[in-house]
Amino acid sequence: QRMQSEGRGSPGLGGVKHVVIVLSGKGGVGKSTVSAQVALTLAAMGKKTGLLDVDLCGPSAVRVLGLEGKEVMQSSQGWVPVYADASQRLAVLSIAFLLKSTEDAVVWRGPKKNSMIKQFLQDVMWGELDYLIIDTPPGTSDEQISTIEFLKSSGVNLDGGLIVTTPQAVSVADVRKEISFCKKLDVKVLGVVENMSGFVCPCCEEVTDIFSRGGGEALAKELNLLFLGRIPIDPRLAQAEDAGKSMIEEHADSAVVKVLKGLVEQLVAITND
Repeated sequence: QRMQSEGRGSPGLGGVKHVVIVLSGKGGVGKSTVSAQVALTLAAMGKKTGLLDVDLCGPSAVRVLGLEGKEVMQSSQGWVPVYADASQRLAVLSIAFLLKSTEDAVVWRGPKKNSMIKQFLQDVMWGELDYLIIDTPPGTSDEQISTIEFLKSSGVNLDGGLIVTTPQAVSVADVRKEISFCKKLDVKVLGVVENMSGFVCPCCEEVTDIFSRGGGEALAKELNLLFLGRIPIDPRLAQAEDAGKSMIEEHADSAVVKVLKGLVEQLVAITND
């Protein structure tokens, strides 16, 4: 990877065409899963993609993508991200690569978090990317504000935010706050994704609504936002992520992958409009 970093140009985001930040006001809605699967789907479509995990206290992208044990390399011009595939279509960066153990806790106050996020965006050899997907922690605090403010101050094309919710009313209520947050920081909401919407039977693949249904879609309609689709619960997705494997490669014909492809096709259309 040290050799591969040569000729990639200057560190930072100058070669990144589109930046999408994944947001939710609620924890546990599957934001990291959506971020990782969107990045994998983009890469599978031939897009050069980056995935930046700025959830500093609960990083999960490394585990989900099967990259545990990998290390970020240092070049003369900055950090080189870890590649999730041999074709180098998916570059990944997370604080998890910098920790000595997967059990180490990150106990940092705001200023140190802000400094690390700035370094992730400014001092990394991202190279030429079609998309950079940024996975954020839940809420409307330091990590989100720092990321958005740095992107804007750097003149980077922040296309907007992808909002993730589950169908339940308690999740939708918190997601409203995230949408309000986007308005206050002048971040365009690209669309709403309703995750964990229905359960895919592992035997017949019929989708059953074991929880409520339609909360995210109703919110999008109420606020005149684009609804990008429902991602059902599929045990195979959990198994693939636990094993660090790609759902797109392992179960290409599954309902989840079909939804993801439709979601990403819409995302590409919106950001290239």
